[in-house]
Amino acid sequence: MNMMTELKTEAQFVDQFGRGKRKLRISVTDRCNFKCVYCMPEHPEWMKKHDLLSFEELYQFCDFMVRRGIESIRITGGEPLMRQGVVHFIAQLQDLKKLGLKRISMTTNAHYLKQYTQALKQAGLDDLNISLDSLDADQFKQLTQKELAPILDGIRAAQAAGLPIKINSVLMNGINDNQILPLARWSVQEKVHLRFIEFMPLDGDRKWSTEHVVSEQQILATLATEFAVTSQAIDLAQLNSDPARQYFIDGHPIGMISTITHSFCGTCDRVRLTAQGEFYNCLFAPKGLNLKAEIKALVPSEPLSEVSLSSALSNYIWNKEHGFHAIEQRLKNQSMNQNSRKISMHMLGG
Repeated sequence: MNMMTELKTEAQFVDQFGRGKRKLRISVTDRCNFKCVYCMPEHPEWMKKHDLLSFEELYQFCDFMVRRGIESIRITGGEPLMRQGVVHFIAQLQDLKKLGLKRISMTTNAHYLKQYTQALKQAGLDDLNISLDSLDADQFKQLTQKELAPILDGIRAAQAAGLPIKINSVLMNGINDNQILPLARWSVQEKVHLRFIEFMPLDGDRKWSTEHVVSEQQILATLATEFAVTSQAIDLAQLNSDPARQYFIDGHPIGMISTITHSFCGTCDRVRLTAQGEFYNCLFAPKGLNLKAEIKALVPSEPLSEVSLSSALSNYIWNKEHGFHAIEQRLKNQSMNQNSRKISMHMLGG
């Protein structure tokens, strides 16, 4: 074991439940060209561009985190391909693989993916998660205010380039729950890994209700009307800290991310950073940690800046709660408080 490995292991951030943090999600922009109701508020207040951390500052933060145990970095948004320079940033992150970084991923709505596929492949992107909530063109336009065809073109381009992809589909009761079987059939036909996601209380206008949730059991019951549904003999999601529980439909893998009815929080190893330097130890954390000044101090590197940043993060991450249901009541209480954090997926990247 070399000195770098020892440093990384000794300094890994761990929470009060013993969960080491190995995955970092960075939202590089809150801007998105889609208007998905489960994510984007009706009238978003965009971050000002001059308030965003530069890619150089984000890179230095990633370097800092990789040396403290982060093995996977996911670039999110908003829509990350709307921020100029993101492809170059991904290429830069390759340098961190010699320090222990294993994967560089991106979550995208795929609207711009066809034109960026080759550049992302050349930059060394390891995989893509693509949001696709309906295969019905009219319904898709109602959900996103965009056309479906460019998304399917982007998916085909990524497949042709050999980029591993997963499709994420958020289901909402009475809105697009009729897409369970069409999406499942399509995933089998296209040999693509589909993951159904329960609707979470992260919509920008805070209209979420449990009545809108299509549960894992409802999805499985619907799938069973047409497919032979089997489950993984061993729960690999728990072993790998993966949010998706894996099933098979006629032998084809399909995932379920069921935060509401079957939470995966117990093994969570993820932390998050927004484009303007707010750090969150949980997707549902009532309060983040503003690290903008500390991150800016990393460029150029100042010895005391790492000490200050490490101290702030250690304490905040240590106090991470057990998960969604542990803070659910607090979120309900905050819904009546106009000063509470307005949790919105478009700022935090999911």
